[in-house]
Amino acid sequence: QVQLVESGGGLVQPGGSLRLSCAASRSIFSIYSFTAMGWYRQAPGKQRELVAAITSGGSTNYADSVKGRFTISRDNAKKTLYLQMNSLKPEDTAVYYCNKDPSRPDYWGQGTQVTVSS
Repeated sequence: QVQLVESGGGLVQPGGSLRLSCAASRSIFSIYSFTAMGWYRQAPGKQRELVAAITSGGSTNYADSVKGRFTISRDNAKKTLYLQMNSLKPEDTAVYYCNKDPSRPDYWGQGTQVTVSS
């Protein structure tokens, strides 16, 4: 069963912005608010990497490659995770996923494609 559904990706020019969303399914509503969450990405030919994480209390951490440009946030009432991405670069092109931090194999969704290109 699907646990997390990502949306909001698309094609954007370098320097542009996108906001990704990740909605949790009812099956994990009871634990969502108490769970550290993360945004991951996988570029073609590369391993999936964690780019941003947020604890249940709202503390955040970022990969050096996105620090200062990406902002992770969460709305526990809506059981939704967000990733605001600004000043996008071609190297940000990837499929973006959300999952717990650390990740669970059975929580991976389809992801959302982000393409940064002129």
